[in-house]
Amino acid sequence: MQQLGAIRHDWTEAEVKALFELPFNDLMFKAHSVHRENFDPNEVQVSTLLSIKTGACPEDCKYCPQSGHYNTGLEKERLMQVEQVLEKARKAKETGSTRFCMGAAWKHPADKDMPYVIEMVKKVKELGLETCMTLGMLDEDKAEQLADAGLDYYNHNLDTSPEFYDKIITTRTYQDRLDTLQNVRDSGMKICSGGILGMGETARDRYGLLMQLANMPVQPESVPINMLVKVAGTPLENVEDLDHLDFIRTIAVARIMMPASHVRLSAGREQMSDETQAMTFFAGANSIFYGECLLTTPNPETHRDLQLFRKLGINPEQRISEADDTQEAVILNDLQKQTDSQHFYEA
Repeated sequence: MQQLGAIRHDWTEAEVKALFELPFNDLMFKAHSVHRENFDPNEVQVSTLLSIKTGACPEDCKYCPQSGHYNTGLEKERLMQVEQVLEKARKAKETGSTRFCMGAAWKHPADKDMPYVIEMVKKVKELGLETCMTLGMLDEDKAEQLADAGLDYYNHNLDTSPEFYDKIITTRTYQDRLDTLQNVRDSGMKICSGGILGMGETARDRYGLLMQLANMPVQPESVPINMLVKVAGTPLENVEDLDHLDFIRTIAVARIMMPASHVRLSAGREQMSDETQAMTFFAGANSIFYGECLLTTPNPETHRDLQLFRKLGINPEQRISEADDTQEAVILNDLQKQTDSQHFYEA
């Protein structure tokens, strides 16, 4: 019998189904036991996500307000200049983030954009932060360029199972996504890859997503599990809500199947109670995005996260030195600022 918490790459659908169908308390106990074997149960890794180029994406992902195929009222923005990105990165570090993630609404980065993107990576790393980017598909050359610049993580989600994928996206294939992840791995960067729950998928599709991730030759170092944020104007705006207990079960099974990965409680936290979030942390989630916005959808404000951490006795993996009042003053001031057009160039 396989040891509980052992890293495996041969998960079968029957095994994953059996985990999902465990009595809830038994599943939570198993997941939390695996979590304690690999991580401090009272620490959560903290990241900040910034949209460095918003809207007019040529992809047709049915969940995404940034897609140029749907009218969601989201205005197209130009690629941010390096100094504006650094200003946001400094604020992220002040409020406790250890990783700064930068996302651009592209099918893939253009050659003309790469010098700006590479400069962002280098300058953010000089601040002492880990770096992550999500820029769409990468070929071998662009993956190597980002790796040479020092990019730590590249995010490219699988989104769902191979079987359900073409119901959600038609402008790139599942294999395109797997190829990008392989190019990232071959370049030496770490992988951040997960999926979205609540898009109308079946339980079997959740099994399939986790199997794809866990059965990679090297499991992703970071696994974001998103709850769909329904946006008016997208094809999924009226999809049935996912039961939060099903979401927690998926977090727990992800922890068991990928024991050494950081499992990130990602988009959808704005819709979750403190109690739901606490249960996901117990189930093995040990990474979050700080800040009021995840690219274009709401996220709990940072001071709310700090308050929840205090109530639960959870610490960021890297402690922040400022007093809570000072932190919250920085956060609230930042929320009032509006993006200035002088900080952008035409993409």
